Amino acid sequence: MENIFHRVSVRKYQDRTVEPEKVEQILRAACAAPSAVNQQPWEFYVVTDKGKLEELSGAHDYAKCTAKAPLAIVSCYRKNCVMPEFAPTDLAIATEHILLEADALGLGAVWLGIYPIEERMERVEKALSIPENLRAFALVPVGYPVKEKKQEDRFRPERIHYVG
Repeated sequence: MENIFHRVSVRKYQDRTVEPEKVEQILRAACAAPSAVNQQPWEFYVVTDKGKLEELSGAHDYAKCTAKAPLAIVSCYRKNCVMPEFAPTDLAIATEHILLEADALGLGAVWLGIYPIEERMERVEKALSIPENLRAFALVPVGYPVKEKKQEDRFRPERIHYVG
């Protein structure tokens, strides 16, 4: 659990390729996420094409760092899953697994929100020719961080409530 307290959002990456075995390990971690009724509604697009990364960087104002990343993972959910109302929650967990595993492997990543903003989802889906049965959920640039950065302590005791 050490990387839970180490992981930070990383938006600047070294000009260095991420090894395929690390990418696979990140995706294995994402697929290990729990999901409602074990529906596993996810599919992932791994983007390394520089032109596509540049195009994805225009998904919204905060996605600019995607253009300089060696790769990005786009998490998507299948619309025709067993419990579609829980698919976004399932994808949120899987996307968090991506961030945590990237950190554990010495990489940096940042969750760039796509869902639930329709315009962002459509831009990403168009850029990657994602089929109609899938919806783009998150855009996660991944790479070796330019510099180490410490995580801030976000624990706020006043927001914890004990019952009983």
